[in-house]
Amino acid sequence: MQLWRQSLNSPLRPDPESQGMAVLRTGNLHLYYEVHGKGKPLLLIAGLASDSQSWQPIIGELSRYYRVIVFDNRGTGRTSPGDVDISIPLTTDDCIALVNHLGFDSASILGHSMGGFVAMDCAIRFPDRVDTLILAATSAFNSQRNNALLSDWVSYLESGMDPWLWFRNIFYWIFSRNFFENEAALNEAIRLAIEYPYPQSKEAFRKQVEAIAAFNCLQALPDITAKTLVVCGGEDLLFRPEECTILSERIQGARFSFIEKAAHSIHMEYPKEFAQRVLDFLSC
Repeated sequence: MQLWRQSLNSPLRPDPESQGMAVLRTGNLHLYYEVHGKGKPLLLIAGLASDSQSWQPIIGELSRYYRVIVFDNRGTGRTSPGDVDISIPLTTDDCIALVNHLGFDSASILGHSMGGFVAMDCAIRFPDRVDTLILAATSAFNSQRNNALLSDWVSYLESGMDPWLWFRNIFYWIFSRNFFENEAALNEAIRLAIEYPYPQSKEAFRKQVEAIAAFNCLQALPDITAKTLVVCGGEDLLFRPEECTILSERIQGARFSFIEKAAHSIHMEYPKEFAQRVLDFLSC
């Protein structure tokens, strides 16, 4: 979820001088993207209702060593139009189009939650384009419980639910117990989410939820040949550690990394720890 532009844990911020902001026209889509840093390409794919700004807590550290590419998924942020078709394969095609546009033969890919679905689809359908694969807080498919939950979120949003209550309800699912100990920080996070200048439309949110429900790559996991890291949080209520473990068991040679106190939004609550796990893996 696109929640705020500054982590509550004093995130590592990107150097403004290193930022390159642009728009790629692919088909009928104008895909907003940013490039930070220099070096080998590392493409970050955001999750449900999130866009490029959700990666702010870790862009600074990662871009010290890699050319970090972030973009607004179709139906989010500054990518337009907002009413385009949305599916996991279509978002995968956007990723490959962006890698092509930037002139890279391949890239390392990091996907969070729904972005992990897209990252796996990239590795399955375009194996030669994925150097390494990092899957954070994700699974090969969404459980029936999760599909029902996300469908409820759509209903709440479309019914005109108070935005404050809507975001607070979602926060229960994506943040750790410790997050709720600081009420002032919680309220500030909700305020920033509500006031975000590039909000996702209700229609696009529904389309993303439907795209998540339609995706299942469980049987294709053994076909993934890219060097893979699976990262999960001990308090993740959406994709429990045992679900994430399935990925590391079925993807040949995959490594598993566990951040005990983290919940679903690992890179937001624990940016330093998460970034270090990613860098350690990419450097080995």
